[in-house]
Amino acid sequence: MIKTDIIIIGAGPTGLFTVFEAGLLKLKCHLIDALPQAGGQCSEIYPKKPIYDIPGFPEILAGDLTENLLEQSKQFEPGFTLGERAEEISKDKDGIFTVTTNKGTQHQAPVVAIAGGLGSFEPRKPMLENISFYEDKGVEYIIKDPEIYRDKKVVIAGGGDSALDWSIFLANINADVTLVHRRNEFRGALDSVEKVRELKNKNKIKIITPAEITQLKGKDKLEKIVISRDKIETEYELDHFIPLFGLSPKLGPISNWGLDIEKNAIKVDTFDYQTNIEGVFAIGDVNTYPGKLKLILCGFHEATLMCQSAYKIINPGKKNIFKYTTVSGIDGFDGSRKEAKKPVVQAINN
Repeated sequence: MIKTDIIIIGAGPTGLFTVFEAGLLKLKCHLIDALPQAGGQCSEIYPKKPIYDIPGFPEILAGDLTENLLEQSKQFEPGFTLGERAEEISKDKDGIFTVTTNKGTQHQAPVVAIAGGLGSFEPRKPMLENISFYEDKGVEYIIKDPEIYRDKKVVIAGGGDSALDWSIFLANINADVTLVHRRNEFRGALDSVEKVRELKNKNKIKIITPAEITQLKGKDKLEKIVISRDKIETEYELDHFIPLFGLSPKLGPISNWGLDIEKNAIKVDTFDYQTNIEGVFAIGDVNTYPGKLKLILCGFHEATLMCQSAYKIINPGKKNIFKYTTVSGIDGFDGSRKEAKKPVVQAINN
């Protein structure tokens, strides 16, 4: 049995930052994640993707953000159960939760923070007859190593932030990028749209709109695609086709925990992001409330407020005096400054 102050389900950016905010309040955390390493989507899906809206960083790669968050949190010595999925939850008469994983590992704490991002997920695939044959033979849904696209002909399909950001990134490493979208308008950030149009004007990106990919061709690997525009079909030779239509999220076992769920997200009170179950919070992309924005920045804010309420649950009747870190500094659990230790990893499923 692993005992801690806060069980954090999800070791992505929001979960990792929760460790830091809880640590400032002298609260200990243990994180559970189904992935074999910390970082969530930032590590597993797009470690080399640039992120532009983290305060203080005009641009930072997703993988580097994860490393920075791990470095920031390790002074508070979090525990990790990795490669295991949170499966069941129960609450005893004293208000202590027990979270059990699919491997049978049990964790106990008076507070549970669900920071599972989009939950379990899989990419949304275009409805093309033979697309499964070309997967890993020229069709990729996730970009893990951008270098394989250098000096290659790449067609990206999609109109959201991922499609725009990767088009910009790959164009800047000399990939021959063509961006195809079924509408003339893009759904991504205005700044990204402007950058893509600037690259188009410099002949560094081709944009084909409104258009759709209708066929994939090639004997042993993908060699050509057919793009339909204004009812005219044209063949394009290429090396890689990357459809970026987002992810299909699934809460998995968490959906059976008795939480109030709306459109595959957990409803919370914006006072402290607590769910309908007292002592269980949901922060980051996994939650929903009026005006919700699915940004890492918002997850950080939610984690900060959540930890203040968690402190009151864990220390009933004890008043926490808020202090700025510029005044109080960042001390160890015993109140003295000490060298940060490496995080303790409970279990890794390779």
